[in-house]
Amino acid sequence: MKQPQTNPPTFDDVITALLDPTTPFPAKFLHRFSDISPEDLDSVKNIWEKVDCERRANLLDDLEKISDQDTLVSFEDLARFTLKDPDARVRSTAIRLLWDAGDSSLAYDLIELSKTDVSELVRAAAASGLGYYVYLGEMEEITEMLLDKVINHLMVLLTSKDTPLVRRRALEALGYRSDDEIDDHIRSAYKSDDSDWIMSALFAMGRSANPKWGRMVLEMFVHPNTQVRAEAVRAAGELELAEARDPLLILLEEPEELDEEVFFNAVWALSKIGGQGVRKRLEEIIDAADEDMAELLEDSLDNLEFTETFNRTMFEFEVELDGLEGETDDLPFEFDLLETDDEQETEKPRITRKDGRKTKKKT
Repeated sequence: MKQPQTNPPTFDDVITALLDPTTPFPAKFLHRFSDISPEDLDSVKNIWEKVDCERRANLLDDLEKISDQDTLVSFEDLARFTLKDPDARVRSTAIRLLWDAGDSSLAYDLIELSKTDVSELVRAAAASGLGYYVYLGEMEEITEMLLDKVINHLMVLLTSKDTPLVRRRALEALGYRSDDEIDDHIRSAYKSDDSDWIMSALFAMGRSANPKWGRMVLEMFVHPNTQVRAEAVRAAGELELAEARDPLLILLEEPEELDEEVFFNAVWALSKIGGQGVRKRLEEIIDAADEDMAELLEDSLDNLEFTETFNRTMFEFEVELDGLEGETDDLPFEFDLLETDDEQETEKPRITRKDGRKTKKKT
């Protein structure tokens, strides 16, 4: 017998569900907010104030989880609208949903929010969001004028009388920038007796892509504060410190004894560093894990495959270049672009999505 045909839900059904506080908002409707049409966005705007405050916050939390897992979705239009929501939780989540929007008008909005919003949570999120513009500036993808404005504003925030959370987020945002004055602030935070400031310093070091921080990062592997150790492990992965490989492998000899954040950060860091013994150890950990944890850890093997492929490709390329001695005049490209300056100690930074500190939980 044929099943009766059902009509696909319309956006009116989405609106009805939003306005119904008696039942959970259906997960199947969440993707309807990605690349939302102007007409559907207008429908949301018309009823938004009637939606329960908790429901609005939970909706944006759910959209953020989706965007963290799926790079093909975009909730930018809804996020821009909700930057002016009366609830601070909604505004701060909206800022994170706009992490890689990258247009200059949003940069000015974030600067204003980080200065004037009544909520510490929102000001801190805005300061963190400005980190993406520091990254874009280091990549020479925004104007120098905008970059200077962002850097100057973050420096003012960092040295202001705002709350420690806002100032720490400013320091982290500046981590992408190669600058002696910023380095001094990072060192000062690192040498403080405050674990939160030490974590922010380590986070900024991880964003720098500069191996000069390697020794300081490794020293924090034995810090008495578990969260500091977790941040140091994560930073070692971001910096791809080869000298961290053996300490991390030793750390994972008894994974069941580790704090969950240290554990997951160590696994991910090794997947970014690669090298001898890493694949074998990660496979052993996954084989010993239960089904739920194994699924969480599979991404590390995928990332390790990328790391190994990239390193192998670069090695083969360097070998080819070594064999071209005296023959570069015939190359069909500008050879100087492939050469490196041995005296240059810094690299262009790698992008880190948002703040990278969402912990996967052991199950």
